[in-house]
Amino acid sequence: MAKQPSMRMCIACRGLFDKKDLIRVVRTPNGEVLLDPTGKAAGRGAYLCSDPDCMKKCVKNRLLNKSYKTMISEEAYANLLAAYESQR
Repeated sequence: MAKQPSMRMCIACRGLFDKKDLIRVVRTPNGEVLLDPTGKAAGRGAYLCSDPDCMKKCVKNRLLNKSYKTMISEEAYANLLAAYESQR
């Protein structure tokens, strides 16, 4: 029996995608918010699809606040957007 792909939802567009096709944003145990290119960093993860509009929507609407159930700083959102832009 073939293994089913691991499906995750983009927090911006709410589309379902295979986990390997998404960008993981992790909130580490010490509260730092980072892009997780490996998908294995310790902490709470949220997923965004590769559409640049979804990253912009995430930052503009502060979607990580809801995903992590805590307030994420403006600086963390700015750093996240800068890291995303440098990866592209």
